[in-house]
Amino acid sequence: MAFKFEKLEIWQQSLDYADIAYEIADQLPAKERYNLSDQLRRAATSISLNIAEGFTGQTDKQQSRFLGIALRSLVETVACIHLVKRRDYCNTKEAKKRLKSLYNEANHLAARIQAMRNSLAEGVEEEKIDYLAEN
Repeated sequence: MAFKFEKLEIWQQSLDYADIAYEIADQLPAKERYNLSDQLRRAATSISLNIAEGFTGQTDKQQSRFLGIALRSLVETVACIHLVKRRDYCNTKEAKKRLKSLYNEANHLAARIQAMRNSLAEGVEEEKIDYLAEN
């Protein structure tokens, strides 16, 4: 028996995103083990956990709420990406490529989460927040 959330492409994509985040976190310096590495892992993990929890017998309003939490966790990982770049922790060609991949995936996943929230929005009264900047 499968759970409803396991069939969601967005949940599966969030697992892939977490895998990349973990790879990056594993490459950070030892001095960041209990700070930036752990924060990146927790935030990336939180995305898939909140998507799963939101789609387990919840109302549209509750699903939207959990997707909002997942989106905020995703934004937190983007902030971590900027800190990693700013401190030049990913200074090899491969590490920079992985970091760029994570950032690109963040944009794609954020757009999908926001679209899913918007599709649930009918009948849900809450403030709409767009987390993506216009290009």
